[in-house]
Amino acid sequence: MSSLQVTTLILGSLDTNCYLVWDELSHQAIIIDPADDGTSINDQILNLQLQPQAIVLTHGHFDHVLATLEVKTAWNIPILMHASDQQLLARANSSALHWTGEASDPVPPADDLLKDEQTLNLGKSTLKVIHTPGHTPGSICLYDKQIIFTGDTIFKEGVGRTDFSYSSSKKLWQSIEKIKALGTKLAYAGHGEVFFT
Repeated sequence: MSSLQVTTLILGSLDTNCYLVWDELSHQAIIIDPADDGTSINDQILNLQLQPQAIVLTHGHFDHVLATLEVKTAWNIPILMHASDQQLLARANSSALHWTGEASDPVPPADDLLKDEQTLNLGKSTLKVIHTPGHTPGSICLYDKQIIFTGDTIFKEGVGRTDFSYSSSKKLWQSIEKIKALGTKLAYAGHGEVFFT
């Protein structure tokens, strides 16, 4: 079994899944996709007595990133994402205003860029990065032998949208084949329920 613990927070107008993921011994944690409620995220980190190490973005869409500033400031931790979604991150505030009609906190740029097959260490636990373009050019998933965080690449009952100008249906299906080949068991998606791969 995975030694990683997961808490799900469903946040924002699009019901985005934000995940707190931590090593059960050290309590070192990452925050995956801090959606639009930094106060709820920070309160839960305190309640669980976690030691945040980084914010990891599965991709740059606004509904996954709007609390990055509040969480980053509270814990003085870096924002990590794939280089190919930096432009989407830079447009997150204007996208949020367009789709929701509401202004949001500024979204800071990434502090570090993740690469395919990079490993993230949390105490004695690890998560590996896999680049899964298609929904966006810089979409990533994070996985170990048991679990995978799929962002908006794949859901329990569907796959990520590919009707954006920067999306690619062909690349998405190639990415899904890569995910299937990993052999992980439990998938935590960017929206909706946990499911078995």
